[in-house]
Amino acid sequence: MKTLSKLLTVALVVGLSFGCAQSQNSGNDNEANDQSVSVTFGSNHDRENKEARPSPNAAVSQTIGTTQVVVTYGRPGVKGRTIFGDLEAYGEVWRTGANEATAVTFSNDVTVEGKELKAGTYSLYTIPGENTWTVIFNSKQSWGTEYDESKDVLRVEVQPEQGPMMEWFMIYFENLGNNTADMVLHWNKTKVPVTIEA
Repeated sequence: MKTLSKLLTVALVVGLSFGCAQSQNSGNDNEANDQSVSVTFGSNHDRENKEARPSPNAAVSQTIGTTQVVVTYGRPGVKGRTIFGDLEAYGEVWRTGANEATAVTFSNDVTVEGKELKAGTYSLYTIPGENTWTVIFNSKQSWGTEYDESKDVLRVEVQPEQGPMMEWFMIYFENLGNNTADMVLHWNKTKVPVTIEA
């Protein structure tokens, strides 16, 4: 298991580095309007925790078209609690995971729910709602509770769905096509698909 963990960590670092390099090499035209993000992970973003966490770390990657998408996040558990509308209040910003902010890296420019997003690494936040969720891509990499609205790069609206019980929060990909996939946020019995096209 330790060898597998080390291999996954190396793969993630390479993937994240590649995504950051792509955003840095996207050219200097219109720098004032360029919303691409490049991040160097410091020790406070290191998810190689030295001891077990109540909300363990996880990572997932998916190639969409020719674009590599890498997500690193913490997985909180339901643990008998009422989640959305209680623990995570409707209408309030949620870190969308646990511990450090969830990080999403795109190796190339993409569209998210039809809106353009430059290659780079972003923090992922959401605002849960009973009928509509707001999904936020933010340029500030930090501890998950240190959200800064002024650093928002993109906001999109999506509809939640009923899903099977998921004790531990999970991010995964489904509905894969040649150049599209849904990134799904799934916790308890709520699924939130976010369509990405590359």
